[in-house]
Amino acid sequence: MHPPAEARASNSIQSVNVAEYCRAAKVGWRGRQLSALTTPSQTARDLVHQLHERGRSITTAESCTGGGVAAAITDIPGSSRCFAAAFVTYSNRAKADILGVPKAVLKAEGAVSAAVVEAMALGALERARADMAISLSGIAGPGGGSAERPVGTVWMAWCIRDDAGEVSTHSERCHFDGDRTEVRSASVQYALAQALSYLTVESAGKDTV
Repeated sequence: MHPPAEARASNSIQSVNVAEYCRAAKVGWRGRQLSALTTPSQTARDLVHQLHERGRSITTAESCTGGGVAAAITDIPGSSRCFAAAFVTYSNRAKADILGVPKAVLKAEGAVSAAVVEAMALGALERARADMAISLSGIAGPGGGSAERPVGTVWMAWCIRDDAGEVSTHSERCHFDGDRTEVRSASVQYALAQALSYLTVESAGKDTV
């Protein structure tokens, strides 16, 4: 398992648009500015293509985005070849009952935390029997923020199961400026972009063995 990190760009990203997007997200561009660099459909199309080429499947576990990541993926023709299932767990009860997030973790860490999104991703991965999972939990606004977790704070996690069955988990805390729609849209785009990045890293490592 990898330690959580603040939103960052990854040198492994192959697409110029995706790389520019992640750099822009890191420095806090607004959702509408980020949308000018790449769209969920562009990134989702690349992700679906890469998953299909590698014979991999993906699942999603979403809270604040309400199924937006799953919608972006399933908008792509042919996504049925790689999309396993979607879980929208908006309440803490749903996170616990559907995805198996420990109630003690939800109480101690809060829904918008590394521990919770990692548990969401792992729960989705196992329940969907998929090879990759994306999870998100955040505060899209306009209310609900705090000094510790202001509006626009979104935690995300990505799980990847390798050919040996080993699972690696990455999580990041992101912050997106803008209104509710912009925060949700930017979250979907970033989650897809980093999923593509991690898939590329995993595949590159396998190719060099």
